[in-house]
Amino acid sequence: MKQFKLILNLALLFSLLFWQGAFAADVEDQTKDNSIRPSIIALAPHIVEMLYDIGAGEQIIGTTEFSNYPEQAKSIPRIGNYMRLQIERIVELQPDFIIAWKSGSPSDDLAKLRQLGFTIIYSQPNTFEDIAAEVITFSKLTGHKNKGKELAAKFLSKLEKIKNQFNQKKKITGFYELWSRPLSTIAKGSWPQQHLTICSAKNPFEQASTPYPQVNIEQVIQSPIDVIIQPLSHHQKEREVFNWHDWNTIAAVKNNRIIQPDADALHRMTLRSLDALQKLCEAIDQVRQSL
Repeated sequence: MKQFKLILNLALLFSLLFWQGAFAADVEDQTKDNSIRPSIIALAPHIVEMLYDIGAGEQIIGTTEFSNYPEQAKSIPRIGNYMRLQIERIVELQPDFIIAWKSGSPSDDLAKLRQLGFTIIYSQPNTFEDIAAEVITFSKLTGHKNKGKELAAKFLSKLEKIKNQFNQKKKITGFYELWSRPLSTIAKGSWPQQHLTICSAKNPFEQASTPYPQVNIEQVIQSPIDVIIQPLSHHQKEREVFNWHDWNTIAAVKNNRIIQPDADALHRMTLRSLDALQKLCEAIDQVRQSL
C-alpha cells in the first residue's frame, strides 16, 4: 500500500510538471541563465509568499496591500489593492512579469496593462494540489526551477500524510464561521471546505448553492454542532467575531468547543497552509475525542 501511494504521489508530481511545463516554456527560456532573474510585480499576498518560498522574494518590485508574510514582504512598495492598481506606477517600474490572482485582482486594470504590453501570469489555486503546481510554475518563471520541484514534492508528500492521518476518523459536525456580519460560512467550491473534508468534519452547509453562503443563526441551530471553527486574522478585532456565547443551546457553545485558528495561515493558498491544516485537524480531533 505504501509503495502504491508513493507511485501515486510521483505520478501526480510528474503530471503537474508536464502541465506547468507547457504553460511556462516560453518564459523559462529567458531564465535558463541563473544570472538572469526577472523582476516581478505580485498582486496578492499568497503570490508574494510563494515567491519568497522558492527564493524569488528579492525579485518582487511591487505588490498590493496585506502582503505581510514573510516579514521582508512588508518593505515591498505597494502599487494598489484588490480593487484598483496604480497603472502609472507599474509603468514606471517596468516589471518583466506581473503575477495576478485571477479571481482577486482588478480585471479592468489587468486588461489595460496587457494592452500596454506587460506579460501577465495568472494564479488561481483552488486545491492544495494546485499550490504544488503553482510553486513549480513560479520557480520556472523566476529561475529557481530545482527549488520549486523540491518544495512541490515535499508539499505533496506532507499532504498525503495528513490525509492518511485524519480522513478515516469518525466524522463530527462543525460550523465554519467565515465572517460575522453578516454571518457567513463555507460550502462546496470554497477554499476551506477541503480542510473540513480532510479533517473528517461534516459541514451542514456543504451543499449550499454558493461557495460562501450567508446564513442566520436559526439555520445554524437546526444541526447538532459539535465544534465551531472561528478563524481569526491578526488584523481582525475581537468585536468583529460572532458572539456565540449568547447561544448556549448549541452544544459546541455550551461545552466551550470553539476553535480559533490563524486565518492568515489557513486561508492563504501557500505552502504554509499545510501547517495550518495539520493544526486544525488536531484541534478537531481533540474535540472528537471529548465527545
